[in-house]
Amino acid sequence: METTERATEDDPLKRGEDGVESTELKKKSCKEVLGFAKLTHWRTAVFFLSLFLCLTIVFAFSFIIPCPVRPQYLVSWNRTFYEAATYDFLAIEAASNDKVMDVLFVLRIREGSPNNTCAYAGLPSPCVFVVAVDGTDGETLWERPLHPEFHWAHCGLDKETGRTWDCLLSHSDQLTAIDKRSGEISWQQLRPTGPYSTLPVLSVPDLDGDEVGDVALVASDNTQTQLVFLSGTTGVQIGSTVVLNSTETPQHLLHCTTEGSHYVLLQKDTGLYGLALWRIAAKAKEGMEVNLKKDQHWERNASATTGLVSIYESDSVRQVLKTDEADVSSNLLLVTGKEVALVDGKNLQLLWKFNTSSVLSQPSFGHFNKDGLLDVVVEEDIGNYTKRIIILDGKSGGVLWEVSLLASPNAPRPASIHTTNSVSIFVFWGTMPSETNSSVPLTSDRRSYMLHPLYSKVLLESSNVMDHIITFKATLLERGRHAAYFLLTGPGMVGQEGTVVLSKRKLKQDVPHSKVLRIGTGGGSETNEDIKEAFNRLRFRDW
Repeated sequence: METTERATEDDPLKRGEDGVESTELKKKSCKEVLGFAKLTHWRTAVFFLSLFLCLTIVFAFSFIIPCPVRPQYLVSWNRTFYEAATYDFLAIEAASNDKVMDVLFVLRIREGSPNNTCAYAGLPSPCVFVVAVDGTDGETLWERPLHPEFHWAHCGLDKETGRTWDCLLSHSDQLTAIDKRSGEISWQQLRPTGPYSTLPVLSVPDLDGDEVGDVALVASDNTQTQLVFLSGTTGVQIGSTVVLNSTETPQHLLHCTTEGSHYVLLQKDTGLYGLALWRIAAKAKEGMEVNLKKDQHWERNASATTGLVSIYESDSVRQVLKTDEADVSSNLLLVTGKEVALVDGKNLQLLWKFNTSSVLSQPSFGHFNKDGLLDVVVEEDIGNYTKRIIILDGKSGGVLWEVSLLASPNAPRPASIHTTNSVSIFVFWGTMPSETNSSVPLTSDRRSYMLHPLYSKVLLESSNVMDHIITFKATLLERGRHAAYFLLTGPGMVGQEGTVVLSKRKLKQDVPHSKVLRIGTGGGSETNEDIKEAFNRLRFRDW
């Protein structure tokens, strides 16, 4: 039996009704399918376009745009100059574009490169050569012959000043400003009359209104202290010479307060004093002080008659240092005949002082503990050819670490390099008493030592330099890496001709050949191999 409720091919009426409905559905389905097909094509086109763009970018970065190449440096190198004299000057500056620091120093020699001689430059022979060598391999970047004799040089003067030159040299009766990247002379002027042949330069704010920082020369003799301002653009003297109320200024600094006011720090027979730069500028030329800031806090403590601000009272101030050279308002470290003292650079309060006898060399700074404050390294003379190396806590002035060494002749001052462990590696020179057969140390007995604060009962001893050391510097050659030290050696007397050698060594290079010395009680439980491996694993960074 056939069901009457179901439409079949034999039922034309029902087929007609359903047929209309089916046709409409078919038409809708076709439209939907066609729309979906078009959307799929667009999606495919967008996918291939994105793929094409990605491949283009990959191709550009892989083949068209060159990848940055890290400079390839030698672990160590030497530059030797025969029949030459050198001086206590060694500047670490970026004189090329390879992101590695380079070295600037001064020689007195008859000729530099074969085509660059004193005679060719129209100068008497031998003459003064300022030389820049590449930190990666020691090759000469440039050399500039100047009229002899050499007095002093100061580099690092182009930072945030608008000046196009970096180094200022005093030689013969002249001052010469030199561009550290090319060696070209920016300007050259006769040195002002007075005792300006022995002291370096201060970098001061713009005084003549040309939007370029200027410089000041401060010098003393046995009767008075003088200061002159020079244009940073031309070297021409600005205003007149100012006579300051001070008879001794062995070391002078420019200090900036938190209010942005600058003070020249002067040493007198009664202590350390600050004199506002705006006061000095007003004496040099009326109206020149209008753009200089005044610090009301400091000025409240200034003398009504002299304008001097008392910073530290002592009858024997010998050295004044900034704890951080990059910070113009950093704390001040003072060395006197009886003590080492730290003064707050903002409010002039005494933070601490440490009683000591005679300090042998200029103190240096580093991080022995992890409190974030710079600690102080002091070499103290304790008699009988012996010195004590002391590391003082930067916060309290207490002794963090110490060791006694024989004071070897011609030993450089201590140095340090910061690491990623928040501590510094300290380098100092001398001789362990047990390492020599004589109570009077000789140059051949001189050693260098490295101290890792995390292994404070151990020293790494190295003996690889026997020549007379003119100057020594430890530094980072690349930002955050490549710790190395430089040695400039030459004849024992300043200005004496002989063989001059500039050498660079990577700091870790001496570790495998160094001797592990146990000091103090216990000496640590680590093996010699563990200690050396700890030095080899070091990673360095900027302050």
